[in-house]
Amino acid sequence: MRNTIDLRSAFHARFGYKGPAPRVFFAPGRVNLIGEHTDYNDGFVLPVALEVGVTVLAAPRDDRCIRVHGLDFDQTVEFDLDHPGPGQTGRWTDYIEGVAHMVDARVQALGGADLLVAGDVPRGAGLSSSAALEIGAGFALLSLAGTTVDRVALALAGQAAEHTFVGTRCGIMDQLVSACARADAALLVDCRSLAMEAVPLPGGPVAILVSDTRKKHALVTSEYNTRRAECERGVALLRGALPRIRALRDVTEEAFAEHASLLPEPLVRRVRHVVTENARTQSAAEALRRGDVAAVGALFVASHRSLQHDYEVSCPELDTLVDLAVAQAGVHGARMTGGGFGGSTVSLVDESALDAVMAAVRDGYRSRFGIEPGFLVTRGGEGAREIRG
Repeated sequence: MRNTIDLRSAFHARFGYKGPAPRVFFAPGRVNLIGEHTDYNDGFVLPVALEVGVTVLAAPRDDRCIRVHGLDFDQTVEFDLDHPGPGQTGRWTDYIEGVAHMVDARVQALGGADLLVAGDVPRGAGLSSSAALEIGAGFALLSLAGTTVDRVALALAGQAAEHTFVGTRCGIMDQLVSACARADAALLVDCRSLAMEAVPLPGGPVAILVSDTRKKHALVTSEYNTRRAECERGVALLRGALPRIRALRDVTEEAFAEHASLLPEPLVRRVRHVVTENARTQSAAEALRRGDVAAVGALFVASHRSLQHDYEVSCPELDTLVDLAVAQAGVHGARMTGGGFGGSTVSLVDESALDAVMAAVRDGYRSRFGIEPGFLVTRGGEGAREIRG
C-alpha cells in the first residue's frame, strides 16, 4: 500500500481541498492459486488477495460530479453520475466510471466525490489491478454515501462495470476476492451461488511466489472473449445428451468422458479443461485443509498443462517460467495464473529456497528472453477496507 501521508499531500495539492482530511481506502489485487477460466462457467476458484493493490483517497462533494485524479497516470477526469458516458474508451477511467454508475444504479444512490487513486499492483501482470481499481473506488463511494458496504453487491457491480464499460466478459472471481478476502487464507468461491470458504494457507515454511513475465496481457483484445463463447457453444452441444446442464460447471468428468464425442475440435479440449479444472480446484482446497502442500503443487502443474494444451491461453514466456520453477529444489508446483496470453505464474516454494529459486528463474528467463521477470511474495492479504489513522 502506498504511503498515505504522501497521498494526502497530493490530494490537497490536486483538489485544493479545504475541508477535513480525505478518507483513505484500499482494495487488493489478487493471485489465483487454481481454478482458471472456471468462474464464467459457474465453477470453482481458489484465489488469494495480495498485500499490494489500489489506494483511494476520497472526499464528498455537494453535487453529482465525480472528479478522479490518477496519480500513476498524472491525469484528471470528471464525469457526471446523472449522464453516463458511452464507456469502452480503452482508458483506465472506464473502470471507475463504470463501477460508479453500476453502484449508483444497482446498490445505493451516490453523491459526488473527489477521488485520488494510486496503485502498486503491476499493471498487465494478470494480478487484477483492474478489479482492485473497481472495488477500491466503489468501496470509497459507498462509504462516503454513509451506507454499510455490501461486499458481494459491490463485487457484482464491479463485474457489471467490466462487462458494460470495459468490454471484458469476465467472471466474478477478481472483484469478489478483492472485496471479500481474508488474511492468511485462500478463498474457495462457488461462482454460481457465490458461497465462499476461507481455506487456511500453509504459511510457516511455504510461501506463494508470483513471477511476472513482463509480457502485458490485454483481455479485451485477446482471445478471452472467444474462449467464453467456445464454452457456451460446448454447453449447447452437450445439452442434447445432458438436458439439465446450465453451464460447464454441471458436467462431471464421467459425463464428459461419455459424451466428449459430441464436441468438435477445439471445443472438446476447451470443455475438458474446464471440467477437469473444477475438479482440480476442489481437490486443491481439500489438500490445503489437510496441509498437503505436495498434492497442491502437483495440481498446479496439471492445471498449467491443461491451460497450455487444452485451453491454449499460455505463451512461451509463461511456459518458461513454469518449467524453470518446477526444476528447482524447494518448489512444490507452479502454473500460469490469470487470464493468460502473458501476465504471471504462481508457485508454492519453501521459504528457505526462495532466494535460490528466484535467482535461478531470473537467470534462465533472462537467458531466453533478454529481460528479467518480476517477483512478488505473498502470504495472503485482506479484502477491501478503510485505512484509519
